[in-house]
Amino acid sequence: MQEATVKVQGMSCRSCVPKIEGAINAIGAEGRVNFEQGTVDVRFDESKVQISDIQEVIRKKGYNVEA
Repeated sequence: MQEATVKVQGMSCRSCVPKIEGAINAIGAEGRVNFEQGTVDVRFDESKVQISDIQEVIRKKGYNVEA
């Protein structure tokens, strides 16, 4: 399993947490939002999911992802 931290801008309230975590889980990865720091810690199997896939699902939910 690969681990990474993704910086996310645009999280304005705690209701953002389940949206982001749910989107990440839906593609087969694990995500844990740290609302206060504006980050998402992710765990994923690189043979199934790439970090770019995770960043894209976060963007599709309306958030900015720092590369």
